[in-house]
Amino acid sequence: MIHRARRWIMRFDLSDDEWALLDPLLPKSRKSARVDDRKIVNAIFYVLRTGMPWRDLPARYGPYTTAYNRFNRWSRRGIWKRVFDQLASKSHDSLYLIDSTVVKAHRAASGAKGGRKIRRSASAEAVEPRRSTRPSTAKVGHSASR
Repeated sequence: MIHRARRWIMRFDLSDDEWALLDPLLPKSRKSARVDDRKIVNAIFYVLRTGMPWRDLPARYGPYTTAYNRFNRWSRRGIWKRVFDQLASKSHDSLYLIDSTVVKAHRAASGAKGGRKIRRSASAEAVEPRRSTRPSTAKVGHSASR
């Protein structure tokens, strides 16, 4: 938890300045009362930043179904795309900050041990020579050379 302006907030929660930028971009018109948008957006960002399943959302954010349904509804309506476009247009460096994902490769990805991929079995059947041609063809060719 971080103490900001006499209020304790979690590390992933939006600051007041961040919320001031985001709030005007979210839909307002609603027939019935809706759960606090800031709490739900914090819940959505928490799940997206941590990569945890929706069901494991901490209780302080409310029911996970509310956050999940709001995220999906707003995704279908293009609200997240509109928010991203609006925020990206305000920054001249937005093209450089779109994705900061780091992908690690396994140590064997740079070059594994060489050799055959499929190794022959040491069983009695595998000791026989390979048969790339039919046995009758091989015998005919062998007897013709005598």
